[in-house]
Amino acid sequence: MQNEANASRWVLLRGLVRESAHWDDFPQRFAASVPGARCYSVDFPGTGVHWQTLSPFSVAGIMEAGRAEALQRSAALSGAPLFVLSVSLGAMVAIEWARRHPAELAGVVLINTSLGGLSPLHERLNWRVLPDMLRMALERDVARREEQILRLTSNAASFSPELIAARVDAYRRHPVSGRTLLRQLWAASRFRPSLEKPPVPVLLLSGQGDRMVSPGCTDALARIWQLEPLRHPTAGHDLPLDEPEWTIEVTREWMRGLALSASSETSAVGTPGRS
Repeated sequence: MQNEANASRWVLLRGLVRESAHWDDFPQRFAASVPGARCYSVDFPGTGVHWQTLSPFSVAGIMEAGRAEALQRSAALSGAPLFVLSVSLGAMVAIEWARRHPAELAGVVLINTSLGGLSPLHERLNWRVLPDMLRMALERDVARREEQILRLTSNAASFSPELIAARVDAYRRHPVSGRTLLRQLWAASRFRPSLEKPPVPVLLLSGQGDRMVSPGCTDALARIWQLEPLRHPTAGHDLPLDEPEWTIEVTREWMRGLALSASSETSAVGTPGRS
């Protein structure tokens, strides 16, 4: 069994009706920047390689499916710490994973997410984007629809033809059904876990230019969990797409802090006269 001294497992979870392909080259960038990191992009039921599978009606159901796949795929490194980096609905799944199975996780990074019962519905999904979402659902031209999705979720000034083509190819290989969209929306809207912080380290990130989910939702989580969120001043909902290097760097700094804290605790336990 492989168990490198500095290895870490990173499960990457996307948001609403998105799939592994929508990470673009982020997993490669992350693995190149974080020594020992092994990245595993997991698709939820109804999306990606599981596009023909029925999506659960609950975040807990989505979580258990994604968790089972992540643990199976990373089993060769089962002795290495397991982290989750997640966006939006994926972050809700990460919260549920950390709440139900905390012993499995070394930490979670939650990007642009929200919790029912803590933030109002109009902040969890900006009502101003609903007409845009309806137009996207009705758009028959795949390239036009994917560009509309990018314009809603990203604050980039423009998108390369290669990026649009990659998104079109992903949809044609794994078409997402309207049923999956409705089931995931229902699961997200009904997600109301305990408002206590999960018993694992948490990093909260948000893009202040998010037009889908109010950055105030991350701020509300930070207040109740007594954490200091990190905010990018211009990035949109898809923070890893808009600012991949910033996302990776702040995550690396957070990991360094966790390592220093663990080292200090170990030293304190092993030093005579300390308690």
